[in-house]
Amino acid sequence: MKYLPITLLLISASLFADGKPNILFLLSDDQDWTETSVQIYPDIPEAKSPHMQTPNLERFALQGMRFSQAYAPAPVCAPARISLQTGKSPAQLHWTKASRPFTAADGFKLIPPQYIRNIPESEITIGERLQSAGYATAHYGKWHIIGCGPEKHGYDESDGETSNGDAAPHKGDNPVDIFGMGRRAAAFMEKSQKAGKPFFIQMSYHALHFPENAKPTTRAKYEKILKGGNEKSIGRAALAENLDEGVGLLLEKIDALGIADETYVIYMSDNGGGGNSRSRPISGGKGDVKEGGIRVPLIIRGPGIEANSWSHQAVVGFDLYNTFSELAGIEEPAPANTEGGSFVHLLKGEERTIKRPREELVFQFPHYQGDTPHSAIMLGNYKLLRFYETGKLELYDLSKDLRESANLADRMPEKTADLRERLDTYLAAIDAGMPEINPQYDPSKPPEIRRDGNRERNRDRGNRQNDRRQRDRN
Repeated sequence: MKYLPITLLLISASLFADGKPNILFLLSDDQDWTETSVQIYPDIPEAKSPHMQTPNLERFALQGMRFSQAYAPAPVCAPARISLQTGKSPAQLHWTKASRPFTAADGFKLIPPQYIRNIPESEITIGERLQSAGYATAHYGKWHIIGCGPEKHGYDESDGETSNGDAAPHKGDNPVDIFGMGRRAAAFMEKSQKAGKPFFIQMSYHALHFPENAKPTTRAKYEKILKGGNEKSIGRAALAENLDEGVGLLLEKIDALGIADETYVIYMSDNGGGGNSRSRPISGGKGDVKEGGIRVPLIIRGPGIEANSWSHQAVVGFDLYNTFSELAGIEEPAPANTEGGSFVHLLKGEERTIKRPREELVFQFPHYQGDTPHSAIMLGNYKLLRFYETGKLELYDLSKDLRESANLADRMPEKTADLRERLDTYLAAIDAGMPEINPQYDPSKPPEIRRDGNRERNRDRGNRQNDRRQRDRN
């Protein structure tokens, strides 16, 4: 059992009379920075989808604040989710990958570090923190963290210890349970209102996973819009619109209950989606820490937020821990080693720098997936990537090169050295897991599995490579 500070346990009685806001956190899955019809960056016309239609998010954005430089804590889902719950980076938590760790036998040049796959008992989640401050708390949808589910970690109600597979059976009029989740959340809002308690609800949608599960009528619509498009692109567009419909229904429920003026609604994706079309203003995708893997849509509406406003300051998912705490009126200091900072002042229109323990942001992904093991560090406009197989360093000025196409490392050696030293210092300070040389590595043999963990298809690819090598010899 976790014992929270007594001041945090007593805080609700003194603050409820002043009125605590409700908090509705809408978390999409694998949704790219450009996979809505919302103009997420005012000066970049391509910073929205040219074909996806998300009208409810468009209206929502006009009612609140858009963040043009919002980052997920990780380029894959499970590490991002535990980071959102705890306010700490995946690197500090030693959970930087979602699927099973690779081993020497898998045949890659480096052996990625092992990692935990649950929330340690010592961690106080945002659910526990808000629950102890008098909130009714609920988590619906994808949990994707091993260890007894949300109700062990501060949520009064939940769908249990769910993962990707729980969404697969939901098709037809309830794709990936978008609308089932919405009905449960609406009922929880009503129940909380009747009980006189503010609510915190996290909606961890499965969309845009399982694009083939989109409503048939919506798929048919995008088959016409995207003539000649592949099945995945058509399905993702359709499912994004279905998700938008689900979001719209929840916003309507908030209006019907008369609580819009006392409810903060946050929309964000757990990580980037990917895609490398020429019109896309960013590069990379899920499984790497280029902008396409970690830069995500973030829109917030609520009391005191100017309509149709923007913030261009860099914010990261684990900032939400302290932000939600401040919105809830919690004065108790955050747990030790919390890395995020509150950005409530940004919501009020005050463009002050977010106060975090460190001024730089670090994204560590020492695994094979979208790329080879690598890390990134950001400070101001500059971003440094370090690749562990080759030792290569890449430096980019994001204010001029959002696609990360012009490597400045050789032209700016002092900046490169400074950021590398900061990166190494941070990773050493938190005892981060690092990749190691694989003593079994044989460069003449293809790895046993693909970077995404699929074994069978990579063997097929390896066999094809061997066949080609044999033909070359003959």
